[in-house]
Amino acid sequence: MYVKYGLLDSLLLQFIYPNFASSKESFMTHLLSQNEDTIVALATPPGIGALSIIRISGPNSFFAVDKIFSGKKPIQESASHTIHYGKIFEKDQLIDDVLVSVFRAPNSYTGEDSLEISTHGSPLIAQKIISLIIESDVRLAEPGEFTKRAFLNGRIDLAQAEAVADVINSNTEASLRGARNQLDGLLSQKVDQLRELLVNTSSLIELELDFAEEDLQFMSIKEILNNINRIEDEIDNLLLSYSFGRIIKDGVNVALVGKPNVGKSSLLNYLLKESRAIVSDIPGTTRDIIREELTIDGILFRLFDTAGIRTSSNLIEIEGVNRSREAVQNADIVLFLNDATIGFSSDLYNELLELTNDERILSVVNKIDIVKTEDPRYVVGISAKTGEGIKALFDKMTLKAVGTKNYSEKSAIVSNIRHHNSLQKAKAHLEGAKRSIEEKLTGEFIAVDLRNAESALGEIIGKVTSDDILNNIFSKFCIGK
Repeated sequence: MYVKYGLLDSLLLQFIYPNFASSKESFMTHLLSQNEDTIVALATPPGIGALSIIRISGPNSFFAVDKIFSGKKPIQESASHTIHYGKIFEKDQLIDDVLVSVFRAPNSYTGEDSLEISTHGSPLIAQKIISLIIESDVRLAEPGEFTKRAFLNGRIDLAQAEAVADVINSNTEASLRGARNQLDGLLSQKVDQLRELLVNTSSLIELELDFAEEDLQFMSIKEILNNINRIEDEIDNLLLSYSFGRIIKDGVNVALVGKPNVGKSSLLNYLLKESRAIVSDIPGTTRDIIREELTIDGILFRLFDTAGIRTSSNLIEIEGVNRSREAVQNADIVLFLNDATIGFSSDLYNELLELTNDERILSVVNKIDIVKTEDPRYVVGISAKTGEGIKALFDKMTLKAVGTKNYSEKSAIVSNIRHHNSLQKAKAHLEGAKRSIEEKLTGEFIAVDLRNAESALGEIIGKVTSDDILNNIFSKFCIGK
């Protein structure tokens, strides 16, 4: 008998049939039983500035500040999302005039009672206020602990928590937009939708196991395969976005490579609009790698001006050439520069092929202001002296970096290696479920693989996690965030 069911709410289904619950107990249950410490930290960079902001979060926040704050009314009597002017005292000694921002649970960044104290930007003032607060059963916050509490209290998921650090560290418009997309939950929503479909599918398979004697079928094999293929397609799209996401987040490493005197240093100086590298007719002027950064269309390009790759008896130059080879191996793009007055350096090109993939090499000819060339091996011709062809070079570099696929600002993009690895694990388990179906194995085998795929997706947003993962993520945050 075949009974067709719609997609049931997984939580209700697991409540009715407790044995459907995943064999992996969610680590969240343990995490939510965290201690009730109140924490404090300086949220602004240390040093002298116009303002300093001190952050406090936890059940003892209002009491601790009221002990040292004098305003029109106590903080404990103040409404959420209000700001109060007053003075901070150490006994009878005035420390500073301050503004205290009040955020009551659960409508705060951390989900707890929280405060932010704005003071004058003296390190001494901030230090004294933090010391006074610590006296009231408050401890110093660990790196990323405020955001960690926001995650543990359900204010944000794990992918969004990681995006907080990416927003802070973003240094181009593209990296900021990508981090904001993740913080706004675009990736989380996509992953959660896939998880929900997996949960519903595996739950119905497990439901059949409980009614095996009645020979009931709640979902056909065809429907199961359709769901698996649909989820795999979505995962493949996310995996394909990783190269683009990594680039907008971390930037692109570009090695400027060529024989001596082809104009690598001249090109670097032109791009940077300053004399950063020494330009000379003497071969071997560049002995070490010069590293500079350039933003093109919102994407960060790290330029590595390498020593000319050639045979030399000079020990210093030999070391420079070795470092050049290493830079080529680590580069996302190898800008292979040639001299139009000499021609294409086939021997060096062949050497580059031993160090990197052909797809990473961008063959460019310099000095077209002296000699024009139609050699098809060159992707673009430039003049590092006049600037001719530089715009075309930028276009080629951007195309080489991000490819032809366009991702809109509303696209879910993967930029984190942890997310990428979890998606690969999920796909591997889905492939296992398909093999079980092809081999006509029983539903237990299919359900196990689907549950494992669900857990792998859950790792991305923190539905399934561990102490080690959390400590690794939040230890990279600054203190006070």
